[in-house]
Amino acid sequence: MTKRIFITATDTDAGKTHIACALVNALVRNGKNVSVYKPISAGCENVDGKLINEDAQRLLKQSNTGQTIEQVNPIAFEPPIAPHIAAAKLNRSIEISELQTNFDSLIDEAPDVLVSEGAGGWRLPLGNGKFLSEFATITNQSVVLVVNMKLGCLNHALLTYEAIINDGLTCIGWIANGIEEMPYFEENLTTLKEQMPAPNLGVVRFEPDISKIADIIDISNF
Repeated sequence: MTKRIFITATDTDAGKTHIACALVNALVRNGKNVSVYKPISAGCENVDGKLINEDAQRLLKQSNTGQTIEQVNPIAFEPPIAPHIAAAKLNRSIEISELQTNFDSLIDEAPDVLVSEGAGGWRLPLGNGKFLSEFATITNQSVVLVVNMKLGCLNHALLTYEAIINDGLTCIGWIANGIEEMPYFEENLTTLKEQMPAPNLGVVRFEPDISKIADIIDISNF
């Protein structure tokens, strides 16, 4: 049975894609067949009439099941704005059923692991009162939380964890991602390790090399 992993974060620009790529890299190196899914993206480049998302391309590069970019990222918008606003400007809606259908088609290929990456944080609006978190819940995915280590991250991390649990899903772990200098980084990290019920799967700081991050991440329970 395919292991279903959903990567979310405390906020946007938290390094979800960087961490997701490293996780996929680690799983592939561990002998797993890994597919990837970026159901919704915004801020895409128009290449020969096709909208290409850089994050989706990065995920595809790390996977090993021969997917197409359209399978990885079926819903893409050109402007770098909230997806539900981009959709509204095109007079279209984002339906959770569509996200699920595309997800199920990847599950049908029976990879060992399917890693999905969200957009923004846990409660990303899709419009019409719907949220991307509902897709993760309906498809019964285990969640990995990327914590953007900056001022305010303690509140953001704990509230996001509570929301995941209240939605009925399991947060199988969290990863501290240090993108910027943070005063009292170690003290904040210690607090998170004490307060977060889920295990810490790794601590990343200023590391551009995906393979080195893959060495850091604990995938023993994947």
